[in-house]
Amino acid sequence: MIPQRLPVWLVVPLLLLPLGALAASAWVTDEFEITLRTGPSTTNAIQMMVKSGAELEVIERDADTGYSRVRTTGGTEGWVLTRYLMPEPSAREQLRRLTQQLTSATSQGSSLNAQLGAVRSEYDAAQKKISTLESEKASIEKELAEIKRTAANVLTINEQNKDLREQVADADVRIATLEQQNRELSGQTKRYWFMSGALVLVVGIILGLWLPRIRWQRRSRYDRF
Repeated sequence: MIPQRLPVWLVVPLLLLPLGALAASAWVTDEFEITLRTGPSTTNAIQMMVKSGAELEVIERDADTGYSRVRTTGGTEGWVLTRYLMPEPSAREQLRRLTQQLTSATSQGSSLNAQLGAVRSEYDAAQKKISTLESEKASIEKELAEIKRTAANVLTINEQNKDLREQVADADVRIATLEQQNRELSGQTKRYWFMSGALVLVVGIILGLWLPRIRWQRRSRYDRF
């Protein structure tokens, strides 16, 4: 039995199926290294491999060989192909630097936010301290007013005490004067009593001497009759 042929429209997709299954997208790696040689040719020895994005100091350029003598940041000198050198960092290096700057800016922003939070905390603490100090000030002013009032009362009391002391001193002077006058009156009274007693005594003596004479005179008159 002779096998039947398959239609062309069916055979072609079957032939292309393995090829489509193997197709996939791919990119060339951006990791690239160039050789740093001892001289400006491929025959010179390789000193080291320099990665893409590395910064080099160009010392001289050799247009004939297409090489440039450079110095690395580590101080190594050598020759590299001039066509691999660019006047500015690669896009990948620029992106890395921008990413670092962005990360640094973000970190600084976080630091600034933290500093702002700290400043706000200090501000709140300062406000609380100010409120406390204002309360203490009001209390101290109240105490000062009370002290002033008390001091005014003390001054008034001192003035009153001074007046009372002056009155007491005047009273003491008057009492001393009255006592002196009393003593003087007592002395005068004693003198009066003494003089009165002496006068009574003298009168008594006179009467004692005079009355007998009167009696004798009367008797003499009676005897005459």
